[in-house]
Amino acid sequence: MADSALQLVLVTPETTLVDAPVRSLQFPLYDGQIGVLPGRAPVVGRLGYGVLTVTAPDGEVEKFFIEGGFVQVKAGTVTLLTDRARGVEDIDRETAEELLAEASKRVPVTDAELAAKERDQESARRMLAVGR
Repeated sequence: MADSALQLVLVTPETTLVDAPVRSLQFPLYDGQIGVLPGRAPVVGRLGYGVLTVTAPDGEVEKFFIEGGFVQVKAGTVTLLTDRARGVEDIDRETAEELLAEASKRVPVTDAELAAKERDQESARRMLAVGR
């Protein structure tokens, strides 16, 4: 692939949401934010919760809320495998508040339940931040 283009492949367990050329990307990693431009060195990372900003070749910007997963950047292709992705316009503040309240009420018994509770709380908090 030419250095002037990137190919984005955004995949959830249910479907491939995007498989298209893009100019640039910004998205959350587990421990911070990253931006990707053409010519980026290869990288593999763990995704966090937050907004994926996609800039198309024509300059149009599209935003998705992603919830964890993994990213691979290799040979001009950026592959994001995420648990869930939805357009930021689909995020409703009331729903995010309900999700946070529901997750906060859960009483974990096992380590796995505690990890799931913390993951759901973090996701709801990030949704609230986007919904503001």
